[in-house]
Amino acid sequence: MMHYTGTIWRPPYEASSLLLEVTAGCTHHRCKFCTLYADLPFGFRMSPMEDIEADLKEAQKMYRSFGGRKAIRTFLTGANPFVMKYEKLMEIAELVHKYFPEMETIGSFARVTDVTLKTDKELAALREAGYDGLTIGIETADDEALLFMDKGYLAADILVQCGRLDKAGIRYSFFYLAGISGAGRGADGAKATAAVCNKLHPALIGANMLTIYPDSKLYGEIQRGNWKEESETEKYREVRALIEGLEIPTEFAALGASNAFQLYGVLPEDKPTLIATIDRIIGTVKENDLREYRRNLHHL
Repeated sequence: MMHYTGTIWRPPYEASSLLLEVTAGCTHHRCKFCTLYADLPFGFRMSPMEDIEADLKEAQKMYRSFGGRKAIRTFLTGANPFVMKYEKLMEIAELVHKYFPEMETIGSFARVTDVTLKTDKELAALREAGYDGLTIGIETADDEALLFMDKGYLAADILVQCGRLDKAGIRYSFFYLAGISGAGRGADGAKATAAVCNKLHPALIGANMLTIYPDSKLYGEIQRGNWKEESETEKYREVRALIEGLEIPTEFAALGASNAFQLYGVLPEDKPTLIATIDRIIGTVKENDLREYRRNLHHL
């Protein structure tokens, strides 16, 4: 059996990837809205190299039993495996290629702050070793929201560090969190985020919608009157503003469980269709129905 700890989270587009646990939990673990790793009794843990190698051996057997189906992509699990030191990431890549010589790329979730720990030379070497296709939950480029939610970075950091990924040739996708700016500020947050994205080269921008659970720090802030949640309709207006403001060629997707309606398109050509779809949702779906969907979403 392979080593997996707690709930294993992955982006929708990593469904066919080999999921390899190299870390569990999150190094930051302070975002007020997040409850994803609440089932772990620790904040963050790196897997022993012997466990990683054992899992690769097991996965190799599994793929052989599938008729020799090739594995061409590995997704390292955990909230932000890219935080690991350059040497550890290179050691993992060496093991991956040892057991799967055909493996083309290695991806993972990453925090903006993880990139700061690598030099430009190290980023280029990581790309050469196969690291490509990171998923970064920037959430927003609204500095006020980033500070309040305790994300640990600001919009300027997104620009600098993801610009370094562009330079190294490491592709990445962004997760945007509609609702994070709070009631009455959604469109402003979306416009600020579009302005930052327009200076970078994300391969995909994925939108999720904020769902607030009672065990989150944000729930406590709401109870104390320090923050007010956007309506569901405002969240859709926010996503509309984000799409409208994007001027770069990229994929746009809203495919996760937090989205009552699934959206996908390629920008800029699909922008009118995406906006028209959102306008229909805003014009025809009642706030109470959207809110009911949110209430029944027991977990992301």
